[in-house]
Formats: sequence, structure tokens, C-alpha cells
Amino acid sequence: MNAVVLGNGRSGKAAAELLRREGARATVLDGGDAWPEGPLDICVTSPGVPLDHPWQKAARAAGVPVVSELQLGVERFRAAGGKMLAVTGSKGKSSVVKLVADAVGGVPCGNYGTPVCEIALQPQPWAVVEVSSFQMETTVLSPDTFVAAAVLNLQEDHLDRHGTVKVYHALKRRLLDFATVKIMGTDHETNSGDAALLEGSYFDNPVLLDNALCAIRLMRAAGLSDDAIRAAFARFEPLPHRMQTVGVIGGVLWIDDSKATSIAALAAGVTMAASRFAGPDNRIHLIAGGLPKGDDPRLARECLDKWVGKVHLIGQCASQFEAAWHDVVPCEICGTLEQAVKSAAASAADGDCVLLSPGTASFDQFKSYGERGNAFCRCVLNRQ
Repeated sequence: MNAVVLGNGRSGKAAAELLRREGARATVLDGGDAWPEGPLDICVTSPGVPLDHPWQKAARAAGVPVVSELQLGVERFRAAGGKMLAVTGSKGKSSVVKLVADAVGGVPCGNYGTPVCEIALQPQPWAVVEVSSFQMETTVLSPDTFVAAAVLNLQEDHLDRHGTVKVYHALKRRLLDFATVKIMGTDHETNSGDAALLEGSYFDNPVLLDNALCAIRLMRAAGLSDDAIRAAFARFEPLPHRMQTVGVIGGVLWIDDSKATSIAALAAGVTMAASRFAGPDNRIHLIAGGLPKGDDPRLARECLDKWVGKVHLIGQCASQFEAAWHDVVPCEICGTLEQAVKSAAASAADGDCVLLSPGTASFDQFKSYGERGNAFCRCVLNRQ
């Protein structure tokens, strides 16, 4: 079999290695590489390569089937006898994947963790897959592929790639077509028994309740008892840069939520930070901004008006966010993260919170949300 793999990142490398171990001849394209000559049987695309990329156009023009790295890996993992659960949604996917994978003794993979093709090289009894809308553009699987799949929530995100909310949401919902048990967030009723399973855990708050209920249904679909589910919630540790406490300095709580890369995630971060306050007079000083993804910043106005004392703006979209928010909350354009930390420290009072919850991608100033979060932590800790 002759294959071409689009993208030489971790998922592309994993797909190429999987194909080569099966005896295929795999050509990997990266950067400005030209489309290869000669007949091809399959084109495997990494999630970072959009549908309108010249490589994908060339494949379709030549009649070469285009499949995602996700699809290739999932099909091989299933063929080896592994069982799979899947999770998608606009916010909170990675935390649910980590929770459920730990509970079932499986490996987290896909858009979070290890590429599925890499997992397929070392079969496991269970895998829990985080699925992105990018991956769903080129994925078609059988209707019983996943034991269960959950769409946690649907907000505005990735409009810079998909164009409309309708297209983005439809891609997310497609995941349910490939699962035996279909779980749609907010389609379930909260009962006291289920709520008690997550009492005292990271998920025990109104913002994450629906995600937690989806996680419960995923774990039950995998055959876990309520005692095992309760234990999984109790031992869960949040992922880095997800509402992670950096420290309390001079009576001010500093929180790193750099993973909040959409306006919906920013609003969720503000709401969760507000739930930590001891009194009604305490306020949040929000550090936000970066590379916008096309979602509407006005969607955050209500929570900003309710809980935020001041917004300290950084990055490419600082002026855009100021225009959307200045009439509901004081805004200051700081430019850099270091300057925003200085500004927030000068503005925050005892009992307040400084929250990095950017609501954007990081790529205008940083290589990743992780690098952005680490830079924030360094700036904060250097103030001690």
C-alpha cells in the first residue's frame, strides 16, 4: 500500500510509523513539500491540516481517500481488541478524559495525550479518546466503534477554521454516530445520587456539573460501580493550566487558567473563580487576550459585569476586547503578560483574585497555552 501522511508533528509521525509497521510505503509531507507523484491508496491527515489545504485538495482531485489520523488509529486499535470511550465538546474535554481514563484503567489519547495511532502500536484494554472538531472533518467510523461517546457542551469556538457555529456544532455531534451509548451534555437530569458521587471533588461546582454527569454515564457504560466512580472523582487532580492555584500573595489569590482558549471557557473560568470568594465585596482581576478564534467576546459581558473588577488586556485582540467590554468593566491595555501581572498586582486588594483566563489562542505571543501559563506562573512567583 502506498500512503501519504499530511503533517510531521506527533500525530503524523505516529500515523506514518503505524503504516510502515503494516508494510506500507508512507511518505510524510510537511512545510512546503510538494504532492508526491505516483499512485496512492490512502491519505492520512493530521488535525492541523484544514480541508482547504492544497494537499487535501490534491488528494481529492486524484481520488485518494482522505482519513484522519484519529480514524486510522481507532480502526487499528479496535481491530486489536481494544475498547474505547470518546469525548468531545467545547470546554472541559481533557479533564473528563483524564478522569474517565484513570477510572477505567485506560490510556488518555487523541486530541489530549498520546495520538491514537501511537496507542494502536501498543494495544491496551481501554482507551479514552478526546476528539476535536478538526479531527471530525475527515473521520468516518462504524456505528459501534465506541462503547460510549459524550458531547459535553457546545459553545462558540474555532470559527476561524469552520466558518459558522452550525458547521462547528455539527462536527461535534457527528461523534455520537459512531457510539453504542450516546451521551449529550445537558440532556440528563441531575439527581441527588449522581451529584453525591462528585461531592468535594474538582467537579463539585455548577460550572462543571454537566461535564461530571457525562463522565458518570461514560464510566457506567464501561461497567464501573458507583463506589468506583466516587473514588475516581475523589482522587482526581486538575490538569496543568486549568484553574490551577499559583499561590496567595499579599492576600490575593492567583489562578492560572491559560487553557481557557475560547470566550465560553473564559466565562466558565470567571464563574469558577467567583465561587472561591469568601465575601461579596471581593473582585476578580482578569488577564485576557491573545490570538482571537472568531467567537464573540460580547458573550462574556454578563459574567464580567457581575464579578470582574478590572480586565488587564494582552495580545493581538486587546483593542477588540476593550471595545466589547469597556462599558461593563474597566479595561486596561497592557500589551504583554508581564505588564498585565504588574497592573493586576497593583489593582487587586486583600481577598481579591487575579485570574489568567485569556479566552484566546496563545500563538501571537507564545508557542502554546502551556508556555503562556508557565510564563504567568513565573511572573507571579517572582513577586514573592
